[in-house]
Amino acid sequence: MPILYARDPVVRSLVPSLTGLAYEERARRRREFGDDVPVVLLTGQHGTGRSAVLEGLARHYHRRLPLAHVRVVPAGPPVEPDAVRPVPAGGPEAARAADLVEIMEQLVCAFTPALARFPVLVSGLFAVSGWHAGDAEERDAVCARHARLLIACGLRAGDEREVARAWSAQVEASIAAHAEATADAGDEADSLPVTRAVLRELETLRPLGPARQWYDRRHPSADDADDGRDPLVELGRRFHRGGDYRRAVEHDLMAAFLQEVAAAYGGVRRWNREPWPLILLDEAHTVAGQRFLELLLDHRAAPQRPVRDRITVVATRLGDVPEDEAPHAVRRAPDDLLPPAGGPQRDHVAHVWQRTGRDPSAGLLVVPLTPLGRDDVLSMLDRASSRLLHPHLASALHALTGGHPLAGKLLCDAVVHAAGQNRTVTPKSLLNLETESGRPVTQVLLEELLPDRRQRDRLVVLCLARDHEAAEALAEDLGLDGPEQLPVNAAAQYLVERQWQRPAPPELPLVEHTLLQTLLVHEARRTSPPLDEPHSWHQIHRFLHLHHVRRADTEEADALRHSLAAGNAAQVVDMLADEFGAEEAEQSVEHWLLCLRRCASAPTPPTGSASDGATPWTDQRVEIALGEHAARYTHLDEAGRGINRLLHALWYLSEPYADPAIDLDAETLCQVVGDELGFLSRRHPTWYAALGRGARDWPPAARKRQPLPIPASEGS
Repeated sequence: MPILYARDPVVRSLVPSLTGLAYEERARRRREFGDDVPVVLLTGQHGTGRSAVLEGLARHYHRRLPLAHVRVVPAGPPVEPDAVRPVPAGGPEAARAADLVEIMEQLVCAFTPALARFPVLVSGLFAVSGWHAGDAEERDAVCARHARLLIACGLRAGDEREVARAWSAQVEASIAAHAEATADAGDEADSLPVTRAVLRELETLRPLGPARQWYDRRHPSADDADDGRDPLVELGRRFHRGGDYRRAVEHDLMAAFLQEVAAAYGGVRRWNREPWPLILLDEAHTVAGQRFLELLLDHRAAPQRPVRDRITVVATRLGDVPEDEAPHAVRRAPDDLLPPAGGPQRDHVAHVWQRTGRDPSAGLLVVPLTPLGRDDVLSMLDRASSRLLHPHLASALHALTGGHPLAGKLLCDAVVHAAGQNRTVTPKSLLNLETESGRPVTQVLLEELLPDRRQRDRLVVLCLARDHEAAEALAEDLGLDGPEQLPVNAAAQYLVERQWQRPAPPELPLVEHTLLQTLLVHEARRTSPPLDEPHSWHQIHRFLHLHHVRRADTEEADALRHSLAAGNAAQVVDMLADEFGAEEAEQSVEHWLLCLRRCASAPTPPTGSASDGATPWTDQRVEIALGEHAARYTHLDEAGRGINRLLHALWYLSEPYADPAIDLDAETLCQVVGDELGFLSRRHPTWYAALGRGARDWPPAARKRQPLPIPASEGS
């Protein structure tokens, strides 16, 4: 059974205090918050474990209380039939719903008949879920949903498809039988023949009088003489008119749901303190999910609440909740949910959440799912033999992923798989691991984090560009096309929609998320075609080098960076050495150090690749920085050889795995950086002071993994 790392405060403290049932053991807990309970909203990026928390709750509370687990999917083209078929009512897996009515239908299927049969709500759902006459595809989809409701309510028995087919035939026959009668009636009600036929057939299975009376009391007719008015038909008419009419009908459906659930908790249930239902609503950032929560919060915030329900709702949302969207919501970190040792429980409950006003958002408790800690990663690695793992692998993996749960889990699984094959795993090899199925772990991760293949493939190459302008030039050079006019804008918008980043100015990188950028760059390197193809690693960086050369002299740093990424370290050293040794330097020491720092952040070329007939690239940065292979650089003077050693040291230190706290090579190279800058400071006639400050400040900054400060010259 999957372990929910770092999610204990939610599943073992908060939810048990709402449901009155312990999470893992079949025991009761004190039910807190009285008759006014919050809606819990778990927020976070893709892969932070939002859905995993709901799945864990579904498994542990299955058959212990009325349970509905619903995943809201965006409305759009239908997916594969097998993917949308609901699981048995109350099952641990999530049923799917694309709009508010479908969410309500799934709740009925989950809670009927054990909790209630929902005569009012079900009648309303049938009234609003008709189809346009002649649209066979829409009719079949609606009849399939009707069949699920009929079976759940015990009104029909048998195979779902057979029930749907029989129901469709009955309704169509009823429409045809009453076509003549309605053709000459001319009144507005007859514009909804499908709704009328659906209700006629439903009334043959259960009486609709109580439902008609309930909806009529909420919206009485202004015309006392209108005795022939059917409140359920009117409900369907108002729903399909849209706008304010639909919103009013949705309020009616939510009110019916809450009232019928509350009615089920009288008498014996209340006396026995039976737990109230638990609703798990995944992907509530969708339009339908937001609407469901909005309606529920509206009802709970009403000054005169007709129904005081204790339904526990735990929902998930992609990304954060903007302050202006929920100004009165209570926000708590997971650790804030844990009761203090020995402190009064009542005080703790009040600290976690209490209503602060009548605004609907005051009923919301927002809990952002924070990243995993290093100890969580270490626990994931405990399945592997520690003999085969680098002693600081957990720290390296945590630094690489930033505590991202999905990335951490998949990488840990890959580590365990490699160790199971008796292979040693080091921080440097993490991104080169394979999953148990033999696929590269970075490929699997990116497919999970960026499901759209078109956009993912674009980002794998466009991530190598510095900014939007460079990315647009690269897209044009590579001939990237698609239905969108501007592939770069489409890729950037995709990242915004997936909540990886906010809209950014064009001068910023296309991909700002550190983990995502690291994975994309590695995938670009791994999948690079041969050198002579236009999409190859070297061709892309050669193009980007020329692009920055043409743009402006001030972009020399980016041009050098792409030269180094293509494996042309000698060219970069020559240019830096020429500028360092120029008798009348046109550029300042700040510019020189900026170029050095910027180009040293270049990604490494694919191992074994070569550019322009050179020796295939292998990672010898540590050896070169330590002065080995000196015979290769006899053409350089002393300053040039120092610049070469300095560049390779900084280039290695830019890697995510080169943490001096866990990497002896990195710690040694931090000292090299200080020594080489000090060496160069004594060989330049005017840059002595600035380079000396760099020799003092850069090593500690590198050890702390902080940006290297650029010291100003005395004349600036």
